[in-house]
Amino acid sequence: MNFQIRLGVPEIENLWNELIGKVERGKISINEKKILKKLSKTFNLLSVNPKHNSLNTHEIEQLSKRYGIKVWQSYLENRKPAAGRIFWVYGPNIKDITIIGIEPHPEDSKRKGYDKVKLSKLP
Repeated sequence: MNFQIRLGVPEIENLWNELIGKVERGKISINEKKILKKLSKTFNLLSVNPKHNSLNTHEIEQLSKRYGIKVWQSYLENRKPAAGRIFWVYGPNIKDITIIGIEPHPEDSKRKGYDKVKLSKLP
């Protein structure tokens, strides 16, 4: 069962559209190209199997309580300082996954790291 990847509004949708626009105009930087490649790979893995081992998907209870729906965290990258994480939820439709946050790994045990995570809204 494949999932449709949706983008939270406005932050995630704006980020994606900006990156794609830069590709189309030939104005994308090397770092932006790396981010786009990581996002594309992660979105592909999520769409096929949200529990894929390399994603290390797990629920973040603090965000689930704050958002009122189960919020999951998956790896965007690993083994580097402040490695990127994506935050997502199932929905709004049955076979949808909506990306609601992209952040460096929050230090959850220090200074209430997950309190600083900003989440987009469902489309």
